[in-house]
Amino acid sequence: MSSDRAAWNIKASRTANQAHNPIRAIVDKLKLNPNATKPLISLSIGDPTIFGNFNVDPSINDAVAKQLNSFKANGYPPADGTLAARTAIAQANSDPAAPLTANDVILANGCSGALEMCINVLCNEGQNILLPRPGFSLYASLAATRFVEPKYYNLLPEQNWEADLAQMESLIDDKTSAILVNNPSNPCGSVYSRQHLEAILALAEKYHVPVIADEIYCDLVFEGSSFFPMASLTSTVPVLAVGGLAKKWLVPGWRVGWIMIHDRNGAFAEIHNGLHQLAQLILGPNSLIQAALPDILEKTPASFYQETIKQLESNVELSMREVAKIDGMVPVNPQGAMYMMVRIEVEKFKDIESDVDFSAKLLDEENVVCLPGECFNYPNFVRFVITPTYDRLEEAYKRMNEFCIRHRK
Repeated sequence: MSSDRAAWNIKASRTANQAHNPIRAIVDKLKLNPNATKPLISLSIGDPTIFGNFNVDPSINDAVAKQLNSFKANGYPPADGTLAARTAIAQANSDPAAPLTANDVILANGCSGALEMCINVLCNEGQNILLPRPGFSLYASLAATRFVEPKYYNLLPEQNWEADLAQMESLIDDKTSAILVNNPSNPCGSVYSRQHLEAILALAEKYHVPVIADEIYCDLVFEGSSFFPMASLTSTVPVLAVGGLAKKWLVPGWRVGWIMIHDRNGAFAEIHNGLHQLAQLILGPNSLIQAALPDILEKTPASFYQETIKQLESNVELSMREVAKIDGMVPVNPQGAMYMMVRIEVEKFKDIESDVDFSAKLLDEENVVCLPGECFNYPNFVRFVITPTYDRLEEAYKRMNEFCIRHRK
């Protein structure tokens, strides 16, 4: 055996070099002011637990404690998830128009892990995937590590962030591997009507393109809107729907997500098998939480979900009322999830050039953090998380108003 290696020369892989988190790249530029006299208020992190006002229901903790004390959930679970957990997910999400069995469910390490598996199973290098703009930056990051081209379809703020269907259709070609739809939406807080979802599905059917439905915020929907699982609206389009415990159950750190495989006429025969093969690589999420899933899904009281929605709706009402009063900021009314997008009227300010500039100066002067729209591929908007306590939100919007007054032309 011979080698020409004369010195250490170790290169990172192509995959590692493609990995990129645009949110971190932008947020890392937003420097905390060490001389700030006001306490920090963060409206940037989509974690409902950090402010102490959104807490897990005691019954959920009891379900985990029961399994912890049983000493029966400490071993390796099956690669695609335990039968009991997959059965519980199938039963909780089955619809007469889109029935599920345990074999149609794959457990994953959080909803992010479920999305990664969906992209891995559907996309080959050199293909493309249709993604929403604005949209969660992880989608493009996952595609990049597979050397799959992201093609962005536009969401229209003046139409409650519905997709521009004509523009979406113009993006589809022979290399399109999937259309990803996020409903309810991060970062927009939009909830699509049945008619709009059916219009997207009609395009998918016309061009025989499968759908990845990111429905992690399912049921976090405010009064006046309704959530429709995409798979329940079609009998022909194959759909991979992803969900998880993170948001609805307020436990993002537990890292349990799932894929629901909605096959149509055998179109997903290879995909079904491929997902089960991919599951073999990691051996599924935490065994303890999997064991508790049947109790969590079946026994969490309805009042827990109702109280979560009630508190979110109260925060939305406050946010819309107060932000709408600020000259130079135009909020788009959220219909669900935990976020609100706000347009920055850059032309009204004397020394603010962009959403990134707005966010950086707001942090420096008022110690309030929000994410610039550039994080979601959508400039001149910012995203607010609406899960802080009511008084924190009031204070944040007061500071924003004072900030905008100082910088207005």
